[in-house]
Amino acid sequence: MNRNNLPIYFSLAVIFGIIIGVFFSGNNNSSLLSKKSPQEQKIKKLINFIEQEYVDNVNTDDLLDGAISQMLGKLDPHSVYIPKENLQAVTENMQGNFIGIGVQFRMINDSITVVQTIKGGPSIKVGIRPGDRILMANNDTLYGKRIPNDAVPKYLKGKPETQVKLQIYRKTADSLFTVNVKRDKVNIKSVELSYMINDSLGYIKIDRFARNTYSEFKSAMTSLLKNGMTDLVLDLRGNGGGFIDIANQIIDEFLENKKLMVFTKNNKGAIEKYFATSTGSFEKGGLYVLIDENSASASEIVAGALQDNDKGTIIGRRSFGKGLVQVEMDLGDGSAVRLTTARYYTPTGRSIQKPYGKKAINDYYNDYENRIKNGELLSKDSIKVVDSLKYKTPKGKIVYGGGGIIPDVFVAIDTTSYLSGFYYNSLNDFAFDYADANRKKLEKWSLNNFIKNFDKENSVLKTYLKSIIESSKPSLKTQKNIEKYLKASIANVLYGDLGFYKIIHQDDKMLQKVLELETKKE
Repeated sequence: MNRNNLPIYFSLAVIFGIIIGVFFSGNNNSSLLSKKSPQEQKIKKLINFIEQEYVDNVNTDDLLDGAISQMLGKLDPHSVYIPKENLQAVTENMQGNFIGIGVQFRMINDSITVVQTIKGGPSIKVGIRPGDRILMANNDTLYGKRIPNDAVPKYLKGKPETQVKLQIYRKTADSLFTVNVKRDKVNIKSVELSYMINDSLGYIKIDRFARNTYSEFKSAMTSLLKNGMTDLVLDLRGNGGGFIDIANQIIDEFLENKKLMVFTKNNKGAIEKYFATSTGSFEKGGLYVLIDENSASASEIVAGALQDNDKGTIIGRRSFGKGLVQVEMDLGDGSAVRLTTARYYTPTGRSIQKPYGKKAINDYYNDYENRIKNGELLSKDSIKVVDSLKYKTPKGKIVYGGGGIIPDVFVAIDTTSYLSGFYYNSLNDFAFDYADANRKKLEKWSLNNFIKNFDKENSVLKTYLKSIIESSKPSLKTQKNIEKYLKASIANVLYGDLGFYKIIHQDDKMLQKVLELETKKE
């Protein structure tokens, strides 16, 4: 699902969210190269030689960055170099917070427009609202320049407790005013949303396993349990992973005391095992875990631990297939390396890492295309399994290693809901413009009323279709998808993620399968 309608400045470098492991400083680890090592002297000698004698001027920092990337590229697909210009955004994403003013924004025409203010953030405290235009930050003019999205944060972010003076235009009141915003820590949500699907079935969607994920998850669980939840849908679709300890904390909520959750093995054969405790709050509850081809790493640890312990039902499609553990090392100049230091195994002993050697590397990077070609996204029978990688759970269920978690219940990819990039982009723009122009009227609607009654006569849909008819005339099937996504996108502007997903989920194939399984239990 394309969610590019919210180009928020903390969503950078998500690819690095598929790591699991711990952090350490290179200066404090005795196992690394010492300053007198011949390898380090060799590199220094070469760099000095190039700097002093090379015929043209050359940036040796760029050369060294390239050399490090090339070196790591010969190891495995998940040992990566993070340049200093990217490290802050990557770190913020995984720590789950940043220092700033706390807004989600998008560029509308030539103005930075607030889409949402982040709960508990500095902007909401000083009265900034969705739809406000930020015209100036201190003495910097921000409108009329078409500033790229990735350049906006430098005007809004800064050190804790520092102030930024913002000039704001509020369209709904046609007013211009100034506010001083004190920068502070802003939470980056990793539990994307939670709500009750019906009287007994709860739903939690986890975007990644960051430092703040468990506390957000625990809060969502507590709220759902108070609302009568007896069964839970844990949605890990598209979740690229994160920290192993956070994943284990969440697994622990579902497994009984002393159940093995996962174990790791390093290059020396040392094994570290992780066991559940007696503190779980949902050990007796019913559980459904949703996964797809983009569920990776820590997501697979969670799904594998639950599947191997016969807890709940895994629903969806085969997961990504990443069974490697990374550790991050600070290189001392603002850059870092994430190096694969171990493999992890599910409780039955499965490695779910797919092959990545020299012969398999092209298949590794083209895995999604290969799944399309072999029909795996449409049929469970097309998933290739290896008998030698067959394992058995305590209750006798057969599971397989060798490249991802195969779900207990397969749900094919929904090819009927596809929209091209053209429609997503134009729908997002139209939805924001419509909601912004009608904000006063629409804000009086409750979310449930909006879902039931908005645009019953299709007048808003017809206006949108008329606006694009010269560019692309949609088929009837596409028009139905446009209708749903347009309504969801307008709800997203007004009610945030909850509004968007409650509409999208109405014909979600995996959730429909959950409801079908729930009915069979009765």
